[in-house]
Amino acid sequence: MAIKLYGLPMSTATTRVLLCLHEKGVDFELIPVNAFSGEHKQPPFLSKNPFGLIPVLEDGDLTLFESRAITAYLAEKFKETGTDLVRHNNLNEAALVKVWAEVESQSYDPAIKPIVDQYLMAPALGKEPDQSIIDTNLEKLKKVLDVYETKLSRTKFIAGDFYSIADLHHISHTYLFMKTPSASLINDRPHVKAWWENISSRPASKKVGEGMSFGKK
Repeated sequence: MAIKLYGLPMSTATTRVLLCLHEKGVDFELIPVNAFSGEHKQPPFLSKNPFGLIPVLEDGDLTLFESRAITAYLAEKFKETGTDLVRHNNLNEAALVKVWAEVESQSYDPAIKPIVDQYLMAPALGKEPDQSIIDTNLEKLKKVLDVYETKLSRTKFIAGDFYSIADLHHISHTYLFMKTPSASLINDRPHVKAWWENISSRPASKKVGEGMSFGKK
């Protein structure tokens, strides 16, 4: 039975899982959830995720939500195939992957997401971007990227000299951020820029990027 993924290809959380599935070469079925009409807030979907958020993954009788938990499950279940995203044969490298995956979720994503939301989501919803939110979070993101610039001057990828789930988790929001007027924050940091160009040029990244038409049904 093929894995089922409920979500949208332009959703950053859904694309996080799509990237993992493609890196692993896993067969799956993407089942669109019309978030624009509120389908994710209706009882059939709420029975899968009571918080009413996409994506949801079904693997046989197992149902999972929260995109990072889903990618962790997939990376472990399919650790022998495709890209080794968790470095399961090296305890030290695996620990570093966990550290930098936490950095992404606790420091990078909270800074970059509001910027993307204001530049791209607000206009899609017919609202004016709130420049104060953008400015506040740009300052936060600059500090995070300064740390990344130093780290990436020593290693090719964020956790080490290997591509991992820690890199993968950065792709969705960074892909959209690079379409905003603030993309220079990445481009002006040579090691961060080289890292971004590397991870965004992977076949899985290119494939998923084709579906990320933000703000469109």
